[in-house]
Amino acid sequence: MKLRDFALRILLSESIDEKLAAPPARLADSDPEPARLPMAPARPRELQIARIQDAKVPAREGMADPAQRARILHAFANHELQAVELGAWALLAYPSAPSAFRRGLLCILRDEQEHTRMYLARLAAMGRRFGEWPVSGYFWNKARHFTTPLQFVCAMSLTFENANLDHTRAYARSARAAGDAATAALLERVHTDEVGHVRFGWRWLRRLKEPAESMWDAYTRALAPPLEPRRARGEEFHAGGRAAAGLDAEFIERLRSLGPSHAFGGKRRAGGKRT
Repeated sequence: MKLRDFALRILLSESIDEKLAAPPARLADSDPEPARLPMAPARPRELQIARIQDAKVPAREGMADPAQRARILHAFANHELQAVELGAWALLAYPSAPSAFRRGLLCILRDEQEHTRMYLARLAAMGRRFGEWPVSGYFWNKARHFTTPLQFVCAMSLTFENANLDHTRAYARSARAAGDAATAALLERVHTDEVGHVRFGWRWLRRLKEPAESMWDAYTRALAPPLEPRRARGEEFHAGGRAAAGLDAEFIERLRSLGPSHAFGGKRRAGGKRT
């Protein structure tokens, strides 16, 4: 099977099971071809992307209430599904990217598939199902700006996943305080994987930026408004996760100094990746 065909299957299938089917052990990636890129994924009817205002999610305080907690986890599952879909989109969008970059994207995509499956299993254990509530497309709404691999990693790895280093820890703590150890463990597992995903973005920012440009300047230049560096952090800043991902002290301090955005698409919403 070709890597291109695997990516197309994720984007064009309406089956969640097909989207979350792990890649085969061997995927040919020789002479990848340009593809006509969809700017929205195929999905089953109950998971069609809705307007952000129609897909509101409780704030983190809602983790104390099992009903609101399920709603929050449903949003997290959609965040991860968007990351799966956009990983596939990037494999199609950048056929000339270095093979190491494409292999790294595939590894991250596999992680995002596993995260989605974990959230879906947790929802099922709570008696809920994926598609029970409207879902937004915050990540997909930004895809038109991802014209280069550098813009992609600066948005996905170094903004959305960077912020998730804070969100996963904060929500895990809230889940544990509510007596939900299983949800807390899930969020802690996602946090660990996000460190590696941010590391991937950091390494490729270093390789793709202009040689004379600082890491911070290259990062901020690559973000298309309204996306901004403040979106790369949560309310409670976790410097240790960034250090573990390899970010340098200057970059970490610049990010810390911005203060939290409180925002998921414009208004304060539940965390994980932004809605």
